[in-house]
Amino acid sequence: MTDLLGRILPTVQKPARYTGGEFNEIQKDPASVRVNVAFCFPDTYEIGMSNLGIRILYGVMNEMEGVWCQRVFAPWADMEEAMVRHGLPLWALESRRPVREFDMIAFSIGYEMSYSNILNMLRLAGVPLLARERKGLGGIVFAGGVCAFNPEPLAEFIDFFSLGEGEESTVEIVSLYDRAKAGGWEKERFLREAAKIPGVYVPSFYRHEYGADGTLSAIVPEDGVPAVVSKRIVEDLDKAFFPTKMLVPSTEIVHDRANLEVFRGCIRGCRFCQAGFSCRPVRKKSAEVLYRQAVETLEDSGINELTLSSLSTSDYRELEELTDKLLPYCGEKRINLSVPSLRADNFSRQLTARLQTQHKSSLTFAPEAGSQRLRDVINKNLTEEEILTTCAIAFAGGWNSVKLYFMLGLPTETEEDVLAIAELIEKVAAVWRANASNKKRGLRIHAAAAYFVPKPHTPFQWEKQLPMEEYLRRARLLKERLRNVRGVEFNYHSPELSRLEAVFARGDRRVGAVLRRAVEKEARLDGWDEFFSYQTWLEAFQECGVDPEYYTCRGFGEDEVLPWDAIDVGVDKAFLLRERKRAHQGLTTRDCRAGCSGCGADKLLREVKCDA
Repeated sequence: MTDLLGRILPTVQKPARYTGGEFNEIQKDPASVRVNVAFCFPDTYEIGMSNLGIRILYGVMNEMEGVWCQRVFAPWADMEEAMVRHGLPLWALESRRPVREFDMIAFSIGYEMSYSNILNMLRLAGVPLLARERKGLGGIVFAGGVCAFNPEPLAEFIDFFSLGEGEESTVEIVSLYDRAKAGGWEKERFLREAAKIPGVYVPSFYRHEYGADGTLSAIVPEDGVPAVVSKRIVEDLDKAFFPTKMLVPSTEIVHDRANLEVFRGCIRGCRFCQAGFSCRPVRKKSAEVLYRQAVETLEDSGINELTLSSLSTSDYRELEELTDKLLPYCGEKRINLSVPSLRADNFSRQLTARLQTQHKSSLTFAPEAGSQRLRDVINKNLTEEEILTTCAIAFAGGWNSVKLYFMLGLPTETEEDVLAIAELIEKVAAVWRANASNKKRGLRIHAAAAYFVPKPHTPFQWEKQLPMEEYLRRARLLKERLRNVRGVEFNYHSPELSRLEAVFARGDRRVGAVLRRAVEKEARLDGWDEFFSYQTWLEAFQECGVDPEYYTCRGFGEDEVLPWDAIDVGVDKAFLLRERKRAHQGLTTRDCRAGCSGCGADKLLREVKCDA
C-alpha cells in the first residue's frame, strides 16, 4: 500500500492531507494494542484538523493502555478517483492501515451536510453501509457530535450513538469493547451492554411506528433499554483532559491556531440556537488552568495564534483576568490573541483597550434580526442602542471593519423586519462616520444573511421553514436596498443547501433511504460548492418517494411525536413549549445570570451547580 500511495501522492492536490507523520502524532507498538479505533472526521483534513473535539478525543483514547486511536479524513475528489482506480481502500494516517481492519470506526458529526461523506467513507473503506449487514464484533461503527441529537437519518448505518460530551463516556465505551473482544462476545451482546452505558443510544433497539397520515406515531423501545437516553456532560472542566501536546498540521488548515475552550454551555437562550440549548448547563474553566494550558500548548507547538473560544466568549466571568495574564506573554512571544464570539451588549472599552496591542482584524457581531420586535421573538436580548454603542466603541478604538450576521425566514418575520436589517446597517455606517478614529482606511461592513433552519431541541423545533422562493425574494429585496450604501458588502446564502440541512436536521428514519440513494448517485462533499448538486438530491427524494417539504415547510404539531423524542439533551420539552409560546407573544426570557428560567438542564449535574 505504501508504494502505491507514494506513486499516487504526486498526482493529487495537497498530498500532505494523506501522509500523516505530523509533530505530536501518536504512534504505538501494534503488538501492545488490543483495541484499534479509526477516528473518522467526515470532511477534509483541513476541516477536521481545525476541530478541537477531534483533538480532545484523539488524546483521550490514546491515553488508554492497549488502545490506539488513529485519524481518518474524507479524501478530496482527485484522491478518491485515484483510490478507486487503483483499488486503494481508505486508510488511517498513523499506520496507513485500511479502515476495514479496525475494531471500532468512530465518526464525529457536527454538520448535517457531512452525512453523505460518512456513507462514502464507509464505501471507500469497503465496510458494509447498513448496520444490520455488519455481523461480527469487528468494525463496530459509532458516532457522536451535535448532530447525534437527532440520530434518526443515520439510524440504519450507525451501530450506536454516543450522546453529549465524550471525555468520560468514550473511555467507558472503548473499555467495554476491550472486554467484549477479550471475551469473544457476539455483536448483539456488546450492543446490549453498551446500551446500559449512560449516554449511549442504540437505534436498532427502538422501533418507529407511523400513523395513516405518515406522521411518526410512536417510538417503542425494546425491553431492557431506556425509553429516553440522556446526554453525557463533563462536570469539572478544570480536571477534564485537554491536549496541550497539540498535533501540528503538516499543511495549511482552516483554523491554524491553538484553541482554548473557556466554558461550555450558554447563558443566553436564543430560541433558534441548537447549541445554546443542547450544550447546557454552563460550566467554566478557571483562568489559572486556561493560562497554564495556553502556555503549555504554545510552547510545545510553536503556533503563533491563540483563540479563546466558547458560544459567547465575552460572557466568560474571568475574561478580564485571563486576558491580563495572556497579553504580556503573547506580546513577548509575538503571538496573536483573538477573542471571537463577542456579544454586542457586553463588548467593553476595557476589552478593547486590552486588544489594542494586537492586530485589529474585523470584529464580528450577530444581531440576527433588524427590528427590535423580531429580536424579542428570537430572545436575542439585544437592543439597537447596544449594537450601535458597541460599534461606536470599536470604531473609536481603531477598528474599521465589522461583520454583521443576520437570518431571514425567522418565525413571524415580515417584510418590515427584512427592511429593518438595511436600516440597522445604514445606522452602523453613520456611527462609523461619527466615531471612527482612523477614517483614512475607510469603512468596511460585511453583512450576510442566512436561511433560517429550525433545529431539534430548540423552542423553534416545531416551526415551518420559509419556502425557498420567498426566502430568495426577501434576500433580493434586502440586497437591492443596500446596493448603494457606501462601504457595505451584502451577501446571502444559497437556499438549496439550507433546505437540505433542514431535512436532515429534522428527518426521521425514512430519510436514510434518500441518503443512501444520493450517495449511490455520487453525492459527497456536499458542504463544498464545487461538489454540491441539489438536482442529485431531488432525484434521490423522488426515487425514494420521500417529500422533503414534509420535514421543512410543513412544520410539526406540538402534540406530534418528534423523531428525536428518545433523546434528552437536558432541557425539558415543557420549557421549550413555554419558550415557543413566549416567542409568538413577543416576550423575552432573561438570561441565566439574571435568574434561572427553569430549563431543567441542572438535573444533569451531580456534584457542581450550573455556573451561569
